[in-house]
Amino acid sequence: MHRFSSMMFRKYALDRHISAGTMIWQPPLKKVPATTTKTLLFLLLIIIVAAFIISSWIDTSTFSATINSTNKAIIVSENHRKTRKKIEIPLNCSTGNVSQTCPANYPTTFETDDDPWSKPVCPDYFRWIHEDLRPWNATGITREMVEGAKKSAHFRLVIVKGKVYVEKYKQSIQTRDVFTIWGIMQLVRRYPGRLPDLELMFDCDDRPVVRSRDYRGPNKTGPPPLFRYCGDKWTLDIVFPDWSFWGWAEINIKPWENLLKDVKEGNNKTKWMGREPYAYWKGNPFVAETRQDLLTCNVSEKQDWNARLYVQDWILESQQGFKQSNVANQCAHRYKIYIEGYAWSVSEKYILACDSVTLVVKPQFYDFFMRNLQPVHHYWPIRDDDKCRSIKFAVDWGNSHKQKAQAIGKAASDFIQEELKMDNVYDYMFHLLNEYAKLLKFEPTIPEGAVEFCSETVACPAEGSHKKFMMESLVKGPSLTSPCAMPPPYAPSVLGGFLRRKANSIRQVEKWEKRYWDSLNEQH
Repeated sequence: MHRFSSMMFRKYALDRHISAGTMIWQPPLKKVPATTTKTLLFLLLIIIVAAFIISSWIDTSTFSATINSTNKAIIVSENHRKTRKKIEIPLNCSTGNVSQTCPANYPTTFETDDDPWSKPVCPDYFRWIHEDLRPWNATGITREMVEGAKKSAHFRLVIVKGKVYVEKYKQSIQTRDVFTIWGIMQLVRRYPGRLPDLELMFDCDDRPVVRSRDYRGPNKTGPPPLFRYCGDKWTLDIVFPDWSFWGWAEINIKPWENLLKDVKEGNNKTKWMGREPYAYWKGNPFVAETRQDLLTCNVSEKQDWNARLYVQDWILESQQGFKQSNVANQCAHRYKIYIEGYAWSVSEKYILACDSVTLVVKPQFYDFFMRNLQPVHHYWPIRDDDKCRSIKFAVDWGNSHKQKAQAIGKAASDFIQEELKMDNVYDYMFHLLNEYAKLLKFEPTIPEGAVEFCSETVACPAEGSHKKFMMESLVKGPSLTSPCAMPPPYAPSVLGGFLRRKANSIRQVEKWEKRYWDSLNEQH
């Protein structure tokens, strides 16, 4: 059998070489009877086919087993992910006359379910973090710089080994400082153990104060890093999410997460086409001349500028139980006006969420997300030196281009609902604090006058709407997912192009507006 198998192998090899176009010499074979040769060929064919079937069966079985094993692992992983629930850790409030302390059993680390290689990238407005911290990129931040911001700060915030300490210097307007600190403590609950050690100064007043011109020249010291709610092009204050994201108790505005849901429901009740075809504004006009000037655009017997403007008396409103100031019920007009007060206004995000076309009177200040919105795409720009005519043109244009106007309102509300949801607000805070901490040239320490803060020490003794809003905005426990991935800084050319497009869009609107009024004047 060995002899014939060897012979047949040589013939098979010869056939292969011939078929490949190459002739290789083989030694002559002894002649074998034709019948025997046919029989042997048949047997060999059976052996080859059998071997092929067995081999295929083994390979297929192994492959199937591998797939089944992998699928089983995936299923187990998915089941683990589905069955794993978020840990909820309620507040541990002391009872009786025992003074409230911070619990020692809150997790110092957290386990995530997400794949670190497939984390979603943060929204583009996170790139402004790099721009806000750019003044210290070359020098870093020294302790002397931080101390230089103390003169206007309301409090110093210190984080050491995951714990929050606060040294208060003066009382802020209402409870801005309390709810700002509360928000930071919720960030710590959301991402325990993930915030680096740091020290910073926070100013809760409206207008930025660190003027860039005071820190130019070769002999100037580095600017003091001062955190606040808004900035402008002449200052270097570091912009941080404002207190109202966790509720504005004094005027009964809910925490952002719940308010967003209410506004979305309100939008669904009255679609854009069914709304009043005018521009709406309601607020306190006495905080700024520009707002008092806006009131001259109100409808009267002599003139209709397409504006419906209302004065908000907050003292009377509080006495009447805030029945006429529900933000979610103020989306009944096709157009809503945003105008700054003493500085930027927290009303901005509520107005943009409305599905209405936001008419933005030329602003001086910006908050942490507004810089990334584009005119004519997210909002309609309004002149600050000719408000009435500018508003009238905007409303007439929108009512004549309804589909385009609707698209502008929808782009803004989609941005607010998706990119300014509370998850992203927390992630913005997380990345801003991390990037800031990387610049520190000193080791943060706990000042002698600082007090440890945690959710319990703030919320447990609170009362009324303050406590209500704190409980509504309480982070129940550590997150199951990591923060979004921080985008890189803008390349100078990209940022320059972005700002040019913004300026060009505003100029284009001003040209349309001028042609509109020129044509009306010609008719008269």
